[in-house]
Amino acid sequence: IWQAMEAQKVSPEAVVERLITEARVMEEEDIRTNEQIARFGAQLFCDGDRILTHCNAGALACVQWGTALGTIHWAFLREGKRLTVYADETRPLLQGARLTAFELQRSGIPVTVICDNMAGFLMSRGEIDKVVVGADRIALNGDFANKIGTYTVALLAHHHGIPFYVVAPLSSVDFESPDGGSIPIEERDPEEVVFWGERRIAPLGVGARNPAFDITPWKLVSALVTERGILYPPFLEKLRELKREKGG
Repeated sequence: IWQAMEAQKVSPEAVVERLITEARVMEEEDIRTNEQIARFGAQLFCDGDRILTHCNAGALACVQWGTALGTIHWAFLREGKRLTVYADETRPLLQGARLTAFELQRSGIPVTVICDNMAGFLMSRGEIDKVVVGADRIALNGDFANKIGTYTVALLAHHHGIPFYVVAPLSSVDFESPDGGSIPIEERDPEEVVFWGERRIAPLGVGARNPAFDITPWKLVSALVTERGILYPPFLEKLRELKREKGG
């Protein structure tokens, strides 16, 4: 927009106003999309469910209530379902402890923060009924990339027979990526792993790995929730149909 209007010799004030207008349009579209996602996703929860989350896919990541957290908000606040949430802390940057817990507490939704390595214990004790996560990118076959640790949670849920739901808008689907193997994984600064805030927690000289995301295979996904509805596996033909509808 800036380059096009600059070429037309439009004033800086007009450019700023146009950018603000476009941002508001995007915000309104995102709100509508998230509300549609929330309505569909809330159908998957029962009164009394204990739900595990990983990372943050709420208002601080999107707008309004967000995607994965939006389904919980809608079920709790609009449908009156009594839900309890366990929020994985999500090392190393603690998005679950810092962001997800904050958003849920602010909405009056009961939330308990747990260490990432506690999820399996709670599942084995029958204390988790459903798992719901967001997705940063979804491949055409339903494999998806999300915050590191998501794959581990999916494996645990699968082992314990717990439904594992992925919630994301169709804009997160990369129709050109055939499967998760084609999704690049960002490697972040290893210092994030060996420091706790400003304090080093590992000895000097030790190595550290810090992939920001991992890939969860579609076979571990119980359902994919988008603004178009709830999709059940296998996902390939269903996502291909949505691609055709978009004109792709």
